[in-house]
Amino acid sequence: MSNRKMLVIAAVAAMVHTAWAQQPESHVEVMKSPGKAVIKGTTRVTATVQDIDPATRTVVLKGANGKVVEVQVGDEARNFDQLKVGDVVKAVYKESLALSLKKNGDGMSSASETPSMERTPPGAKPGGTVGREVKVLADVVGVNTKTKTVTLKGPKGNTVDLKVEDPAQLANIKTGDQVEAVYTEALAISVEPAAQK
Repeated sequence: MSNRKMLVIAAVAAMVHTAWAQQPESHVEVMKSPGKAVIKGTTRVTATVQDIDPATRTVVLKGANGKVVEVQVGDEARNFDQLKVGDVVKAVYKESLALSLKKNGDGMSSASETPSMERTPPGAKPGGTVGREVKVLADVVGVNTKTKTVTLKGPKGNTVDLKVEDPAQLANIKTGDQVEAVYTEALAISVEPAAQK
């Protein structure tokens, strides 16, 4: 996926989190088991198209709480000409982070990213889904029980301190282990026609 498409994800995700900070419906789920932790979150936003500038491909959206935001729609979004004032735009942003402890790792840290994208068919209302999955395998290079932190070293040599609040989880981690982190995010956007008057 190009950087431009990833910028689209970032821009709309930022819109979801900031433009309608009071209005989104959010849900967070946390699951833990020995050597594993998963955090999943979903945010839903609904807005109405207030104005459209076809020349700049800019759409003005108004959330249920009255906040207004301008969004520039890239050329990769099909069917822009199908948008109408009064259409309802629905965005669902999902992200998850899964951490797995690998005991006595092989010392080979790694990183990979897999993008995904689906667009609506030609002639339909604009919409689609963009996302990515990022996998990182990092080495445990330090465990500090006093500060409840684990120091991880990534494939590029960078280190990060990870706070581990659960004493049972922390006691299970040793220098030389590895932690696999899998981060996924997806943004689905759909447009529904304006209500008939």
